[in-house]
Amino acid sequence: MSVRDWVESDLGVPGTVLPVVRAPAAVLSQPAPHVDPQAPETVRLAADLVATMRVSPGCVGLAACQVGVAAHVFAVDVTGHPKARTVHGTFVLCNARVEEATRKEKGREGCMSVPDLTGDVKRATRLVVSGQLPGSGDHVTVETDAFEARALQHEIDHCDGYLFLDRVSGAHAVYPRQTYL
Repeated sequence: MSVRDWVESDLGVPGTVLPVVRAPAAVLSQPAPHVDPQAPETVRLAADLVATMRVSPGCVGLAACQVGVAAHVFAVDVTGHPKARTVHGTFVLCNARVEEATRKEKGREGCMSVPDLTGDVKRATRLVVSGQLPGSGDHVTVETDAFEARALQHEIDHCDGYLFLDRVSGAHAVYPRQTYL
């Protein structure tokens, strides 16, 4: 199975929209433990992450720690984002890790857990990530680039206890978030 084949209905449970935790909450700075992707609580968490991501304007990814749960799980969907080239649709990964990464490029990032700031972060532009799908536990590999690669690295960082602010090159690379009408 691939992440392109995964659909939210595979989880078999409806998601609940959860409140998003903001920095400096301790859960955001702790490495998350790996999970059993077939455990009922992991499956429900996956559904909750997708539901919460969907109702959050501009959100392209959400990690479990951002809803206050210490678990190595995140959801991603860059569909429709203007900077996305490769798009795998909506998917959730458990216990994900970067297998290969190439050439880093600077790009602006924001985060729902740091709502008032954005920052310039260097990230790999091409990426291979492995992980497991919630529910089935199937091992999958995601090969991607551009904005989706950035989103995956951002979410894996969350699972490892890092915020994008930990990756900026200094205070000069942090900016107040712009609000557009």
